[in-house]
Amino acid sequence: MAILKTTIQHEAGLHARPLAQFVKTVKEYDAEVQVTNITRGKGPVSGASPVKLLLLAVLKEHEVEIEASGPQAEEVLVALDALIQDNFGEA
Repeated sequence: MAILKTTIQHEAGLHARPLAQFVKTVKEYDAEVQVTNITRGKGPVSGASPVKLLLLAVLKEHEVEIEASGPQAEEVLVALDALIQDNFGEA
């Protein structure tokens, strides 16, 4: 099991397009991903479920914990960290 703690900096938080990119990235790897909104104390929920991720209500500057297990656990966390640090591809 691997864990990543990070802060979401996207203006929309983890909603709409950023959320879709997050789920797409998770589904590209052979790993189970669970996400917890540390700031609100919600979760964990499946990182592959857009509806469940929306229920976490992750806003800008919320801290999240992303936990992965499975054959590509490390790889999925590296990819998700890069996605988040790149602000989901927006300047």
